[in-house]
Amino acid sequence: MRVGLDKNAIYTTEAGTARYIRGLLKGLRELNPPDLEILEVAWTVENLSFRQPQRALKTLYRELVWSKLVAPSFIMRGSVDVFHSTANLLVIPPRGVKHIATLHDLAVIRHPERFRPWHRWSGRKYLKQLHKLDRVICISQFTAREAATLLNLPRAKLEVVYNGCDFHPNERPPTERAPSVQVPDEFFLFLGSLEPGKNLSLLKEVYQLAEREGIALPPLVVVGVRWSGLKTEGRPPQNWRYLGRQPDDVLVFLFRRALALLFPSKYEGFGLPVVEAMTLGCPVICSPVASLPEIGGNAVLFTELNPAAYLQAIRRLLEEADLREELVRRGFEQSPKFSWKRCATETLCVYREA
Repeated sequence: MRVGLDKNAIYTTEAGTARYIRGLLKGLRELNPPDLEILEVAWTVENLSFRQPQRALKTLYRELVWSKLVAPSFIMRGSVDVFHSTANLLVIPPRGVKHIATLHDLAVIRHPERFRPWHRWSGRKYLKQLHKLDRVICISQFTAREAATLLNLPRAKLEVVYNGCDFHPNERPPTERAPSVQVPDEFFLFLGSLEPGKNLSLLKEVYQLAEREGIALPPLVVVGVRWSGLKTEGRPPQNWRYLGRQPDDVLVFLFRRALALLFPSKYEGFGLPVVEAMTLGCPVICSPVASLPEIGGNAVLFTELNPAAYLQAIRRLLEEADLREELVRRGFEQSPKFSWKRCATETLCVYREA
């Protein structure tokens, strides 16, 4: 069985979809089944910078020329049996090739305000095309329910396969490295991109409320957010520390030392940072929204998405040592469910069924 796997997201984003592709490929290579051959399909030119017009020109070539002309011919020459669209339906395989896609979430429908007009249009177009596919892999039961409810996709076409985690305890222990800038001895951690759905603005309100009430909170270390964007939300609290994007070994260092991951996201198809935190012994405070109750189980501290409730949860974690230890213990029990090897094994079953 020859499987064509779309790797384009690795060259266009540093978000969770790129991590998903790398993790899935890692898991498939570890399995190395004798009946599987992977053909990696991508225009291997990075387009991660937001500098214009370079980004726009590369996007136009990738989406209008490479994906329409070059990729289908490459797939046909490779005698592919199954084609896996891992992030979107940028490439449509030739007729006769079984087509599978991974559906990460339906945020473009649930929260269209998070997207630019072009992304709203292309995202909705992508979702409409899922009816034509042979199978749709959903990364959580929550996403599968939304696909059935909002898209009217037949449940027989949907397969739930959880994401894995790069820091899974059953694999080689991850290395760690301190960041190039000094971090406080005690701190909370925020990990995510700067867009409304990740809800960093709520944490700003939490810290402002604490200041008004005379409560001194440990600093917040912010990872993965463009500082230029933060300025549009006003001046951040004085004890916030911005580290920008960081490699995995630095993330390991931060997770292992943070008092907790503060994850105020409004909507998640999976919530990978929650799993990463649990795996590395970092308690999590988040809200019972979207997939997070499913992924976090009883191993995270849930609170409502408002400043007073979030501040109360933070204070509980600071004041109750037993609660923090219990969350760490439960996190170690919950996180082994999410490995890339398991993700690859179950994805391979979907290939074979198709």
